[in-house]
Amino acid sequence: MASASLVRRGYAHVVAAFDAIDAERAPLPANGPSERVVVATVLLVATLGMLLQEYVGARRFFVRHFSSYQDAAGAYWELWQFCWWGLWRVVGYIVLPCAAIWWVLRQRVRDFHLGLGELPKHAWLYGIMLLAVLPVVWLASQAPAFRDTYPFYSLAHRSAFDFIAWQLIYGAQFIGVEFFFRGWLLHGLRPMFGAHAIFIAVVPYCMIHFPKPMPEAIGSVIAGLVLGTMALRSKSIWGGVVLHIAVAVAMDALAIMARR
Repeated sequence: MASASLVRRGYAHVVAAFDAIDAERAPLPANGPSERVVVATVLLVATLGMLLQEYVGARRFFVRHFSSYQDAAGAYWELWQFCWWGLWRVVGYIVLPCAAIWWVLRQRVRDFHLGLGELPKHAWLYGIMLLAVLPVVWLASQAPAFRDTYPFYSLAHRSAFDFIAWQLIYGAQFIGVEFFFRGWLLHGLRPMFGAHAIFIAVVPYCMIHFPKPMPEAIGSVIAGLVLGTMALRSKSIWGGVVLHIAVAVAMDALAIMARR
Protein backbone atom coordinates (compact mmCIF):
# COMPACT_ATOMS: atom_id res chain seq x y z
CA MET A 1 0.00 0.00 0.00
CA ALA A 2 2.82 2.38 0.90
CA SER A 3 4.60 1.68 -2.40
CA ALA A 4 1.37 2.23 -4.35
CA SER A 5 0.84 5.54 -2.58
CA LEU A 6 4.40 6.57 -3.36
CA VAL A 7 3.88 5.73 -7.04
CA ARG A 8 0.65 7.75 -7.13
CA ARG A 9 2.34 10.75 -5.54
CA GLY A 10 5.27 10.49 -7.94
CA TYR A 11 2.90 10.32 -10.89
CA ALA A 12 1.02 13.36 -9.57
CA HIS A 13 4.28 15.33 -9.36
CA VAL A 14 5.17 14.38 -12.94
CA VAL A 15 1.74 15.41 -14.22
CA ALA A 16 1.99 18.67 -12.27
CA ALA A 17 5.38 19.39 -13.87
CA PHE A 18 3.98 18.77 -17.36
CA ASP A 19 0.96 20.95 -16.60
CA ALA A 20 3.27 23.75 -15.42
CA ILE A 21 5.30 23.46 -18.63
CA ASP A 22 2.12 23.72 -20.71
CA ALA A 23 0.86 26.67 -18.65
CA GLU A 24 4.11 28.57 -19.33
CA ARG A 25 4.00 27.87 -23.06
CA ALA A 26 4.23 31.04 -25.11
CA PRO A 27 3.06 31.39 -28.72
CA LEU A 28 5.48 31.94 -31.57
CA PRO A 29 6.46 35.55 -32.32
CA ALA A 30 3.85 37.19 -34.56
CA ASN A 31 6.51 38.41 -37.01
CA GLY A 32 8.26 35.06 -37.26
CA PRO A 33 7.73 31.99 -39.45
CA SER A 34 4.61 29.84 -39.20
CA GLU A 35 4.25 26.80 -36.94
CA ARG A 36 4.72 24.48 -39.92
CA VAL A 37 7.98 26.18 -40.89
CA VAL A 38 9.25 26.09 -37.30
CA VAL A 39 8.49 22.38 -36.82
CA ALA A 40 10.01 21.50 -40.20
CA THR A 41 13.12 23.58 -39.49
CA VAL A 42 13.70 22.15 -36.02
CA LEU A 43 13.28 18.53 -37.08
CA LEU A 44 15.07 18.75 -40.45
CA VAL A 45 18.05 20.62 -38.98
CA ALA A 46 18.20 17.98 -36.22
CA THR A 47 18.14 15.24 -38.86
CA LEU A 48 20.85 16.92 -40.94
CA GLY A 49 23.05 17.47 -37.91
CA MET A 50 22.82 13.82 -36.87
CA LEU A 51 23.46 12.61 -40.42
CA LEU A 52 26.62 14.72 -40.70
CA GLN A 53 27.87 13.41 -37.38
CA GLU A 54 27.22 9.79 -38.29
CA TYR A 55 28.91 9.88 -41.70
CA VAL A 56 31.22 12.89 -42.07
CA GLY A 57 31.99 13.21 -38.36
CA ALA A 58 32.79 9.56 -37.85
CA ARG A 59 36.33 8.50 -36.98
CA ARG A 60 36.30 6.10 -39.94
CA PHE A 61 35.77 9.09 -42.27
CA PHE A 62 38.82 10.81 -40.77
CA VAL A 63 40.95 7.67 -41.11
CA ARG A 64 39.83 7.15 -44.70
CA HIS A 65 40.50 10.71 -45.86
CA PHE A 66 43.41 11.83 -43.67
CA SER A 67 45.50 8.67 -43.33
CA SER A 68 48.42 10.45 -45.01
CA TYR A 69 48.86 12.45 -41.79
CA GLN A 70 49.12 9.38 -39.54
CA ASP A 71 52.91 9.42 -39.36
CA ALA A 72 52.93 13.11 -38.48
CA ALA A 73 50.37 12.52 -35.71
CA GLY A 74 52.47 9.69 -34.34
CA ALA A 75 51.33 8.47 -30.93
CA TYR A 76 48.38 10.88 -30.98
CA TRP A 77 46.74 9.58 -34.14
CA GLU A 78 43.73 8.25 -32.24
CA LEU A 79 43.39 11.51 -30.31
CA TRP A 80 43.27 13.42 -33.60
CA GLN A 81 40.47 11.11 -34.72
CA PHE A 82 38.51 12.11 -31.64
CA CYS A 83 39.26 15.79 -32.26
CA TRP A 84 37.54 15.34 -35.63
CA TRP A 85 34.71 13.44 -33.95
CA GLY A 86 34.26 16.20 -31.35
CA LEU A 87 34.43 18.97 -33.96
CA TRP A 88 31.52 17.53 -35.90
CA ARG A 89 29.49 17.04 -32.72
CA VAL A 90 29.88 20.77 -32.11
CA VAL A 91 28.90 21.49 -35.73
CA GLY A 92 25.86 19.20 -35.71
CA TYR A 93 24.67 19.93 -32.20
CA ILE A 94 25.44 23.66 -31.92
CA VAL A 95 26.53 25.44 -35.12
CA LEU A 96 23.72 24.25 -37.42
CA PRO A 97 20.93 24.93 -34.89
CA CYS A 98 22.35 28.38 -34.08
CA ALA A 99 22.49 29.24 -37.79
CA ALA A 100 18.85 28.17 -38.16
CA ILE A 101 17.82 30.18 -35.09
CA TRP A 102 19.40 33.34 -36.52
CA TRP A 103 18.45 33.04 -40.18
CA VAL A 104 15.24 30.99 -40.29
CA LEU A 105 13.46 31.22 -36.93
CA ARG A 106 14.69 34.79 -36.35
CA GLN A 107 14.91 34.29 -32.59
CA ARG A 108 17.61 34.80 -29.96
CA VAL A 109 20.00 31.90 -29.36
CA ARG A 110 20.14 32.54 -25.62
CA ASP A 111 16.39 31.93 -25.40
CA PHE A 112 17.04 28.29 -26.27
CA HIS A 113 17.94 27.59 -22.62
CA LEU A 114 21.51 28.93 -22.86
CA GLY A 115 21.09 31.24 -19.88
CA LEU A 116 20.87 30.26 -16.22
CA GLY A 117 17.10 30.85 -16.25
CA GLU A 118 15.65 29.46 -13.03
CA LEU A 119 18.49 26.96 -12.53
CA PRO A 120 19.47 28.20 -9.03
CA LYS A 121 15.98 27.26 -7.83
CA HIS A 122 16.32 23.73 -9.23
CA ALA A 123 20.04 23.10 -8.63
CA TRP A 124 19.36 20.91 -5.59
CA LEU A 125 17.44 18.45 -7.78
CA TYR A 126 20.42 18.05 -10.08
CA GLY A 127 22.57 17.44 -6.99
CA ILE A 128 20.23 14.66 -5.84
CA MET A 129 20.28 13.15 -9.32
CA LEU A 130 24.10 13.12 -9.32
CA LEU A 131 24.24 11.47 -5.89
CA ALA A 132 21.72 8.86 -7.06
CA VAL A 133 23.58 8.09 -10.30
CA LEU A 134 27.15 7.79 -8.99
CA PRO A 135 26.58 4.49 -7.09
CA VAL A 136 24.98 3.03 -10.22
CA VAL A 137 28.02 4.12 -12.24
CA TRP A 138 30.32 2.44 -9.72
CA LEU A 139 28.35 -0.83 -9.95
CA ALA A 140 28.35 -0.66 -13.75
CA SER A 141 32.13 -0.16 -13.78
CA GLN A 142 32.52 -3.70 -12.45
CA ALA A 143 30.97 -5.17 -15.62
CA PRO A 144 33.25 -6.22 -18.52
CA ALA A 145 30.95 -4.52 -21.08
CA PHE A 146 31.42 -1.23 -19.26
CA ARG A 147 35.21 -1.56 -19.05
CA ASP A 148 35.36 -2.50 -22.73
CA THR A 149 33.40 0.62 -23.72
CA TYR A 150 34.89 3.41 -21.57
CA PRO A 151 36.79 5.57 -22.09
CA PHE A 152 36.03 5.82 -25.81
CA TYR A 153 39.58 7.09 -26.29
CA SER A 154 41.54 3.91 -25.60
CA LEU A 155 44.73 5.78 -24.61
CA ALA A 156 43.08 8.05 -22.03
CA HIS A 157 44.92 6.10 -19.34
CA ARG A 158 48.35 6.72 -20.90
CA SER A 159 49.05 10.10 -19.31
CA ALA A 160 47.44 13.06 -17.58
CA PHE A 161 47.59 14.94 -20.90
CA ASP A 162 45.70 12.18 -22.72
CA PHE A 163 43.03 11.99 -20.02
CA ILE A 164 42.53 15.78 -19.80
CA ALA A 165 42.59 16.28 -23.59
CA TRP A 166 39.98 13.56 -23.99
CA GLN A 167 37.77 15.01 -21.24
CA LEU A 168 37.88 18.45 -22.91
CA ILE A 169 36.73 16.93 -26.20
CA TYR A 170 34.12 14.81 -24.44
CA GLY A 171 32.92 17.77 -22.36
CA ALA A 172 32.46 19.98 -25.44
CA GLN A 173 30.40 17.19 -26.96
CA PHE A 174 28.16 17.11 -23.87
CA ILE A 175 27.54 20.85 -24.08
CA GLY A 176 26.44 20.18 -27.65
CA VAL A 177 24.24 17.26 -26.60
CA GLU A 178 22.44 19.30 -23.97
CA PHE A 179 21.94 22.30 -26.25
CA PHE A 180 20.68 20.10 -29.07
CA PHE A 181 18.27 17.87 -27.13
CA ARG A 182 17.30 20.16 -24.24
CA GLY A 183 17.58 23.51 -26.01
CA TRP A 184 17.08 23.28 -29.75
CA LEU A 185 14.52 20.48 -29.80
CA LEU A 186 12.65 21.33 -26.60
CA HIS A 187 12.45 25.11 -26.87
CA GLY A 188 11.98 24.92 -30.63
CA LEU A 189 9.04 22.51 -30.42
CA ARG A 190 7.50 23.70 -27.16
CA PRO A 191 5.19 26.40 -28.66
CA MET A 192 3.46 23.74 -30.78
CA PHE A 193 3.69 20.63 -28.59
CA GLY A 194 4.11 21.86 -25.02
CA ALA A 195 5.36 19.15 -22.66
CA HIS A 196 4.96 16.57 -25.45
CA ALA A 197 8.19 17.98 -26.94
CA ILE A 198 10.02 16.06 -24.20
CA PHE A 199 8.81 12.73 -25.62
CA ILE A 200 9.73 13.76 -29.17
CA ALA A 201 13.28 14.62 -28.09
CA VAL A 202 13.68 11.33 -26.20
CA VAL A 203 13.48 9.26 -29.40
CA PRO A 204 16.70 10.55 -31.08
CA TYR A 205 18.36 10.88 -27.66
CA CYS A 206 17.87 7.15 -27.07
CA MET A 207 19.10 6.36 -30.59
CA ILE A 208 22.49 8.04 -30.07
CA HIS A 209 23.01 5.58 -27.18
CA PHE A 210 22.57 2.49 -29.38
CA PRO A 211 26.37 1.89 -29.70
CA LYS A 212 26.64 1.79 -25.89
CA PRO A 213 25.78 -1.12 -23.55
CA MET A 214 22.07 -1.98 -23.55
CA PRO A 215 21.39 -0.96 -19.90
CA GLU A 216 22.76 2.51 -20.64
CA ALA A 217 20.61 2.81 -23.78
CA ILE A 218 17.51 1.87 -21.76
CA GLY A 219 18.52 4.30 -19.02
CA SER A 220 18.82 7.08 -21.59
CA VAL A 221 15.03 7.01 -22.03
CA ILE A 222 14.52 7.76 -18.34
CA ALA A 223 17.36 10.29 -18.35
CA GLY A 224 15.92 12.00 -21.42
CA LEU A 225 12.51 12.36 -19.79
CA VAL A 226 13.95 13.66 -16.51
CA LEU A 227 16.52 16.02 -18.04
CA GLY A 228 14.00 17.29 -20.59
CA THR A 229 11.48 18.07 -17.87
CA MET A 230 14.16 19.75 -15.76
CA ALA A 231 15.42 21.84 -18.69
CA LEU A 232 11.93 23.12 -19.47
CA ARG A 233 11.22 23.88 -15.81
CA SER A 234 14.59 25.58 -15.18
CA LYS A 235 14.82 27.10 -18.68
CA SER A 236 18.51 26.18 -18.74
CA ILE A 237 20.69 23.39 -20.12
CA TRP A 238 23.56 23.96 -17.68
CA GLY A 239 22.35 21.69 -14.90
CA GLY A 240 22.29 18.84 -17.41
CA VAL A 241 25.72 19.82 -18.74
CA VAL A 242 27.31 19.70 -15.29
CA LEU A 243 25.55 16.43 -14.47
CA HIS A 244 26.60 14.81 -17.74
CA ILE A 245 30.24 15.88 -17.49
CA ALA A 246 30.52 14.81 -13.84
CA VAL A 247 29.11 11.37 -14.63
CA ALA A 248 31.27 11.01 -17.75
CA VAL A 249 34.50 11.82 -15.88
CA ALA A 250 33.51 9.36 -13.14
CA MET A 251 32.70 6.63 -15.69
CA ASP A 252 36.03 7.02 -17.48
CA ALA A 253 38.06 7.19 -14.26
CA LEU A 254 36.32 4.15 -12.76
CA ALA A 255 36.72 2.15 -15.99
CA ILE A 256 40.46 2.93 -16.05
CA MET A 257 40.89 1.97 -12.40
CA ALA A 258 38.88 -1.25 -12.86
CA ARG A 259 41.28 -2.43 -15.59
CA ARG A 260 44.36 -2.01 -13.38
